[in-house]
Amino acid sequence: MQDILLGIKQACYLLLTFDHETYNTILLSLKVSGIAVFFSSLIGISFGTFFSMKHFPNKKFIMYLINTCMGLPPVVIGLVVYLFLSSSGPLGSLELLFTAKAMIIAQTILVTPIIAGLTIAALNSVDPMIALNAKTLGADKFQVGLTILNEARYGVIAAVISGFGRAIAEVGAVIMVGGDIAGSTRVMTTAIALQTRMGQFDTALALGIILILISFLINLFIFRLADRR
Repeated sequence: MQDILLGIKQACYLLLTFDHETYNTILLSLKVSGIAVFFSSLIGISFGTFFSMKHFPNKKFIMYLINTCMGLPPVVIGLVVYLFLSSSGPLGSLELLFTAKAMIIAQTILVTPIIAGLTIAALNSVDPMIALNAKTLGADKFQVGLTILNEARYGVIAAVISGFGRAIAEVGAVIMVGGDIAGSTRVMTTAIALQTRMGQFDTALALGIILILISFLINLFIFRLADRR
């Protein structure tokens, strides 16, 4: 209990004194995870909408693959991205390893199946009569898709938020491809791991509390924005 109180006190100190390293780490975490979730949402929501509206062979098998990818171990994704981006890998000439871009790639691969799978689940829960009514009123396939997305918007928003939470809380994959370089690739989760290894448990707890607070505020903002719309 004493450690938790010290962590809360340290979190308040870091935030209120505008600690330069802490705020740089927060901004980099938001940048990396935000960009990754943006690309993941474009891919995942588009694929999820197409998947739920179309009928084609082996659809159930593909759904099994999506569900499997939703639970892929992050270290496996980190290893695969590392091998592709390493100097001996097929993309080694791009020199992306141990950069924020490599972290974005790893998080995008990790999050896309989550957003796609949850989007499909949200769209499948929409009453089929809504799509039928839209077609009856003369809507084309694109407009029907938008109508279904609008009906399932809270489920889709929850999918994006789940993806963001998964991305910003990731440590295994990002530390493998990013390297935890101070001022360059150090994000909140890798900073927490570093402080824990150093025995600075109060600072590690403080960073953890700040990370939870950030996630809560982002979730609150997105849902309030959706309610107003």
